[in-house]
Amino acid sequence: MDPKERFPELIQSEDVLQIRDFLNNQNISDVAELIYEFPEYESQIMGHLSIHRASSTFKILDVPTQKRIIQELPAFKTAELLNDLSADDRTSFLEELPSEVVKELIKTLDPEERKITLSLLGYPERSVGRLMTPDYIAVERDWTVREVIDHIREVGKDSETIDVIYVVDEKGLFIDDIRIREIILANPEKRIEDVIDNRYIALNVNDDQDTASEAFKMNNRVALPVLDNNKVLLGIITIDDVLWLAQEEFSEDIQKIGGTEALDEPYLEMPLLKLFKKRIVWLVVLFLSEMLTATAMGYFEDEIAKAVVLALFVPLIISSGGNSGSQASTLIIQAMALGEITIVDWWRVIRRELVSGLLLGTVLGIIVFTRVMLWNQVFHTYGEHSGLIASTVGISLVGVVLWGTIAGSMLPIVLKKFGADPATSSAPFVATLVDVTGLVIYFSVAFMIMRGSLL
Repeated sequence: MDPKERFPELIQSEDVLQIRDFLNNQNISDVAELIYEFPEYESQIMGHLSIHRASSTFKILDVPTQKRIIQELPAFKTAELLNDLSADDRTSFLEELPSEVVKELIKTLDPEERKITLSLLGYPERSVGRLMTPDYIAVERDWTVREVIDHIREVGKDSETIDVIYVVDEKGLFIDDIRIREIILANPEKRIEDVIDNRYIALNVNDDQDTASEAFKMNNRVALPVLDNNKVLLGIITIDDVLWLAQEEFSEDIQKIGGTEALDEPYLEMPLLKLFKKRIVWLVVLFLSEMLTATAMGYFEDEIAKAVVLALFVPLIISSGGNSGSQASTLIIQAMALGEITIVDWWRVIRRELVSGLLLGTVLGIIVFTRVMLWNQVFHTYGEHSGLIASTVGISLVGVVLWGTIAGSMLPIVLKKFGADPATSSAPFVATLVDVTGLVIYFSVAFMIMRGSLL
C-alpha cells in the first residue's frame, strides 16, 4: 500500500508501536513527503522517528517546515534533534532564524556541539567556514594501513563521510587526503606516508562559497579539506552541501534576472512589506528608465504627426529589441556562471553577437516587410507608400535587434568588470535600455528613407 494511504490509517489507530515501525522502515525521502502531505502531523512524525532518522529527514526539509517543527516539538526533543544534526546542517538552519531564537536554541546544545556551532557561525556569512563540518577522519602519516582501518571502524560512525581520509601531522597541519579505496587495496602493513601522493585540492576557511562550488565542479571530488592560513585542518566540505548551495544560488539568479532583489526566505513566508521592498527598487528604476521612452517619442513628435502610421509599429520595434537583448543577456549570464566565458572573452562574444544580431534581425525584417506588403495588397492599409513603410520597419528591425544583442551580451560583462553581479543585468533592465535606443534607431531610419515623401 502507498505510504500516503497507509499513514492516515495508522494515525487513526493511535498504535504508537506500529506508527514508529512504519515510519522507521520508510525511506527518508518518503518520510519527508509524508510531512509535506500531512502538515498537521509533522511534529508527530518527527517525534515518532528514531533520533538519527529524524535528523536525516529534518535536513532535507524546506526552511519553513523546519521552523514549524522546531516550534512544535517538545524542548527535549528539539535539543536531541539539534545535537544529532551534523554541524554544517545545524549551522545552515540556524542562519535562517532571528538572532534571539538562535541564542535560545544554542543553549540546548551539548557543550562540545555548542562550541563547534558558535565557531562556524563566527565565520563570514558567505564563506567556506559556514559550510564545513568538523566531523571527519584524520590519521597520521606514520600509521600503518591496518591501524587506519581499525581507527575507521572505531570512529567512522561519527564522521560525515569515510570516502576520504585526511592525513595530518602531530600539530594538526594538513599533509594530504587519501580515498578509502586506496586504503582498502593497500598492503595492511604499509605506512600511510608510502600511500599518499601529495596531490590534493584544499579550500581556505575564508574563501567564498562560489570558490567551493567551482573546486568541486572542476575536480570531481566528494569532499574537500578546509584549512586555515597556517594549513591547519579545520574541517571538510562535502558534495551534498555544495549541491544545496548551487540550488540556492540558482534561485537567487533567477530572481535577479526577473528584475527583483534576491529573496532571503520563501515567498509565502516573507512579510508583505519586506516583499514590497525587495521589488519596488528595481521597479522604480525600470519605470524611470521607461520614461526616457516617452522623452524619445516626444523628440520625434513632428515625424509622428506627419506619418501617424509609424506609431503603429513602435510596439513591434521596441519589443523585438528588448526580446533579443534579453535572450543575449540570459545566455551570457549563464555562460559566465558556468565558467564558459570570462571578461577577457568580450571581443569573441561581441563578434559572435554581431553575426547573430544581423541574422536574427534580417529574418525578422524580411517577415515584417512581407507582412506589410501582403497586408497592403489585401486591405490597402498603407496606401501608395507601403514600400517605404515596409522598408523602414524592416531595416529598423535589423538595426534594433543587432543593437539589442550587443547591449544584452556586453552589459553582464561590463558589470562583472566593475565587480557587480552579472545577474543584476536583468532582462527587464536590458529591455528598457533597448527600448529607448530602439526608438532612436527606428525614427532615424524613417527620416532617412521617408524624407521628401511622408516626412
